[in-house]
Amino acid sequence: MTSNSPKTALPVAHYQSLLDKVIQQINQIILGKEQQIRLVLTCLMAKGHVLLEDVPGVGKTTLAHVLAKSLGLNFQRIQFTSDLLPADIIGVSIYNKESEQFQFHIGPVFTQMLLADEVNRATPKTQSALLEAMEEQQVTVEGETHPLPIPFFVLATQNPLHQIGTFPLPESQLDRFMMRLELGYPDKEAERALLKGRDRREMIDDLPAALDIQDILDLQKAVPQVHISDALIDYIQAILEFTRQSARYRLGLSPRAGLTLVHSAQAWALMHGRDHVLPDDVQAVLGGVIGHRLMSGSEEQGMQGLIEHLIESVPIP
Repeated sequence: MTSNSPKTALPVAHYQSLLDKVIQQINQIILGKEQQIRLVLTCLMAKGHVLLEDVPGVGKTTLAHVLAKSLGLNFQRIQFTSDLLPADIIGVSIYNKESEQFQFHIGPVFTQMLLADEVNRATPKTQSALLEAMEEQQVTVEGETHPLPIPFFVLATQNPLHQIGTFPLPESQLDRFMMRLELGYPDKEAERALLKGRDRREMIDDLPAALDIQDILDLQKAVPQVHISDALIDYIQAILEFTRQSARYRLGLSPRAGLTLVHSAQAWALMHGRDHVLPDDVQAVLGGVIGHRLMSGSEEQGMQGLIEHLIESVPIP
């Protein structure tokens, strides 16, 4: 990774101030979930996408709406169902009699922020329609490539796999998400404030945009400039190698997972006002980055236990 020179020092205080403003505004709507909000913003800053997996009713869709409004992004929502087709996502070419040519009509994926709601209720064929869009920021229809807007950010939600009518996301689709997160139930204090307060959708309507598009692009450009030392690269490599050698994991982490961990840690450091990555930054994003990539070798131990064991087992430089 590139290091910072004195002539090009990052204005980290400026970026931290921008992000604190956004986080404070989102916290007014999504109560008691600042850690998850910060992780979602980390994915956006690092040009990744996020998957929220949780039971219905904990605020996944509301988070998407308030995030789009606070960031000033064009927003589209796709409700994934079993009869949804790929063309319903990316668009379709329709023959125009007047021009005697096929004309491409764009789908809802052509937006700056896409909410793929209950993505695992659609069939694998439809789920795969997002693959090229998430990886390449473009879609190809009948041999013609169409670029997507910039920035392009996918926030997908899915219900737990034990619920009826769900299709597990294939590993290739899961790997397109920088992080998989859970919101969880609010604590008692936050839930009481929620029950006594205004309707959250009405509150979202009144929110101003806390950032503009240029702010977001500047943040995304700044993330790769955050310095990460050789010692921390060694630490990340040691994490990758441990998962490949330990019998606790059926399948270890790939080099792509390592790159994702680097970029996420850089974004997390920038969010907290630093121009360099600390071991704490790596550990803060570790669970979200590897939880859907790390394959357990045992059904008895949960993923959280595996991640905690990983942190305890790999020494910090």
